[in-house]
Amino acid sequence: MIRTQEPLIRPARADDDERVRRFLAGLSPQTQTLRFFTGVTRPSASLVRTMVEVDERRDALVALHGDEIVGHAMSYRGGTADVEIAVVVTDQWQGFGLGPRLLGTLLIRAAVRGATTVGMDVLGENRRALRMIRRIWPEAGMKVASGAVEVTAMIQQAGVFAEQRSGGSPLTA
Repeated sequence: MIRTQEPLIRPARADDDERVRRFLAGLSPQTQTLRFFTGVTRPSASLVRTMVEVDERRDALVALHGDEIVGHAMSYRGGTADVEIAVVVTDQWQGFGLGPRLLGTLLIRAAVRGATTVGMDVLGENRRALRMIRRIWPEAGMKVASGAVEVTAMIQQAGVFAEQRSGGSPLTA
């Protein structure tokens, strides 16, 4: 696949439901399992609705290449941290920095809303995600439970990581 332009990241909308359904169904079984801990070859209407819903407790972003979704990120208030997050990128776009872009945008939006801590559940075999987390949050708390790693970290640490890599942090304005 030739990448002629970077995907556009924007908030999810209710009219994204069919695009989200196609996106989920197009993920490889491995990527589905790493994100949802199970396969979602036939995404339910309630799952799709959850992934496009944005309100005072939930935030959702999509990455669009043309008219197709190639990445999704979401957060919700609740749990052990201020926000719990999840990110997934279609197989063809993995390894090109889209996951970290989605994550950074999601964290900026969470920080603006007052969140200081972030939590996520990562399947233990998701080595790529765990390496990224260790780079961004070297001091993150990690607890293994039932084959998953429960991660808790400070959002501001992601800003420190961004400053070290680029000379400026998107998390401070």
